[in-house]
Amino acid sequence: MSQRREPTRPTRGEVILRALRNDILNGYLVPGSPLGFADLGARYQASTGVLREVLPRLVEQGLVTVVPQIGYRVVEVSVQDLVHLTEARAAIETQVLAQSIRDGDLDWESSVVAAHHRLSQLSTIRDDGEINTDWLHAHRRFHQVLLEGCPNLRLREVAERLRDISEVYRCWSVRNTEQLQQRDAEHARLAALALERDVEGAKKELTDHIHRTTEVLLAAQKDATRTTS
Repeated sequence: MSQRREPTRPTRGEVILRALRNDILNGYLVPGSPLGFADLGARYQASTGVLREVLPRLVEQGLVTVVPQIGYRVVEVSVQDLVHLTEARAAIETQVLAQSIRDGDLDWESSVVAAHHRLSQLSTIRDDGEINTDWLHAHRRFHQVLLEGCPNLRLREVAERLRDISEVYRCWSVRNTEQLQQRDAEHARLAALALERDVEGAKKELTDHIHRTTEVLLAAQKDATRTTS
């Protein structure tokens, strides 16, 4: 009888990466804010060596930028960038999804079902009003799995990086119950169309999903600007 393997414990770098990513997406580290080694070391009880490992990975994910002679910063956000990002995602992610649906096998179908089931069982917002980090990871995984049937790894990497960059715009999001329910229904339709191998239907649903998310974010930003002005 084979021995059961113990789950691999995350490294210190992986723990700090997850904590930093969550703080950026929850708005604790606001767009444009500096990420100095001393401040981060004190905040996360992390060594400079660990931070030198983690910060470039966040740069790769599009959540952090590095400026020569200045250092690391949380990526800046703007309306124009969000619009351009939305156009890029709609063009590339739908193409990858189409290839994924055409080429995905039974294991891919099972992964889509499992990822959507987990996502549907989690609340987006915790009782304290903050974004549920477990939901964030399940949401990222669901969209990632949808594309994993695509055999073109280069296209998948581009699509996933654009999705990662778009996550930072959650700082503009609103916690509206009706909008959350609508988004959950969109995820369900997207999963169903993918499993039905309806390429054109899934592409249209994903395009609409991406654009509707942007519309919600832009409306939230407009309301916030009006409130503070």
